Amino acid sequence: MSEDLKRAALEYHASPTPGKIALAITKPCATQYDLSLAYTPGVAAPVREIARDPEAAYRYTAKGNLVAVITDGSAILGLGNLGALAAKPVMEGKAILFKKLANIDAFDIEVDAESPQAFIDTVVRIAPTFGGINLEDIAAPHCFEIERALSERLDIPVFHDDQHGTAVIIAAGLLNALELQGKRLATAQIVCLGAGAAGIASMRLLVALGARKENLTLVDRSGVIHSGRSDLNIYKQEFARATQARTLHDALTGADVFIGVSGPDLVSADMLRAMAAKPVVFALSNPDPEISPALAHATRKDLIMATGRSDYPNQVNNALGFPYIFRGALDARARRITAEMQIAAVHALATLAHEDVPAEVLQAYNLKQLAFGPGYILPKPFDPRLITRVAPAVARAATNRV
Repeated sequence: MSEDLKRAALEYHASPTPGKIALAITKPCATQYDLSLAYTPGVAAPVREIARDPEAAYRYTAKGNLVAVITDGSAILGLGNLGALAAKPVMEGKAILFKKLANIDAFDIEVDAESPQAFIDTVVRIAPTFGGINLEDIAAPHCFEIERALSERLDIPVFHDDQHGTAVIIAAGLLNALELQGKRLATAQIVCLGAGAAGIASMRLLVALGARKENLTLVDRSGVIHSGRSDLNIYKQEFARATQARTLHDALTGADVFIGVSGPDLVSADMLRAMAAKPVVFALSNPDPEISPALAHATRKDLIMATGRSDYPNQVNNALGFPYIFRGALDARARRITAEMQIAAVHALATLAHEDVPAEVLQAYNLKQLAFGPGYILPKPFDPRLITRVAPAVARAATNRV
């Protein structure tokens, strides 16, 4: 980050009011009568209704459009475990996106928990306040345990965006990129570098979409995740397979797809040359990708590439997914965000990228034209059609409604 950008970011967060979110009053509150309705004695009426029927909370309170953005600060962006309080600017930023993109009210909660179980217990106790729980910046493998436990114990949607939000956008972009390259998900040889939350969730979703497990190679810091390793947790074991490949270079030899959710500059030009014809490269490490777009394009003229950055084409941006996935889940009053709902979001995003791009999107990104192709495999985050395409698709796919 440049010094100029650092100063601008600090000033943005500090002035004119510290932070990025605030509360707004939604009902008249100017007279004594207003107060008698908002608080005592009038508030007793909805209290009694909710005590009689808990579902009435969705009619008389903000619960149905309120999401908690919750973290323990153990995996903040690419910065690591800096603690709960340090994560607050990120969680406030997430709350802004919920409101701006999907008109969902969101409240950030930073939990200083000494263990995954303490975090789970804390979230369960505060969950009645909310219509949904968005987990964020929680390190693997604890994030898997936390999400599973909360989904089982709560009757509202629980979604770990670093897992499933990332997976949805990767999958949508990959379907389109493979189509352009004349390849199929069912037969593509896919290598994923990074076996944390995003990597595991992405591989699971690709399998649900039709990828074959025997064509997936997962790579972590110790190399290829193969069936002969004895150091694998249960989540990595799910994707361990019999293979002679041991290094990332081995894995990439002949591969059709590279998905990087790891760290900067881990893929060399030689590794890229070893890939199959017409490769797809998703180098998603932020801010510095696993291989720079300049080097990648200079090395392979036949590739399609995506990154996690907004200053390159084909940004894999979670803002394309989580606001609309929650919007659909809340509108359907779903108790869970299921694989079917995620798949619906994938197909809605992939399909939208094939359509003509509205003039307002071109204007927002200072572009003269934009059309489905190697430089445009995903919609832009400020595309106003996302709310009308992705959210309804997710709502229709919800089979676990109240």
